[in-house]
Amino acid sequence: MIVEEKENNTKKKQVGGDSDLRYLSPLKIETKIEQKYCYFEKRNIKFIDYKDPTFLIKFLNAQGKILPRRITGTLQKNQNKLNFAIKRCRQIGLLPFVTDDLR
Repeated sequence: MIVEEKENNTKKKQVGGDSDLRYLSPLKIETKIEQKYCYFEKRNIKFIDYKDPTFLIKFLNAQGKILPRRITGTLQKNQNKLNFAIKRCRQIGLLPFVTDDLR
């Protein structure tokens, strides 16, 4: 319940009831933030093999799209190598371009 009052050309809002507070204040949810790391740097992988589709499927979502860096946590140079390897694997026919479910 919101009530507006005009006094000296200013508006004041009063909030009444618990149901209104739920919409006006953000919910406080504690989430555990996991530290992102580069998969390839941690395991000291220098070359990403494009002939290994079982490894490359880890970096694809269910529709077959390549997961972005903000989700996987890989570095830019390794993400570029990964994208190149996935695209090359698709070209030689080991990975599908689009699918309903890879897993």
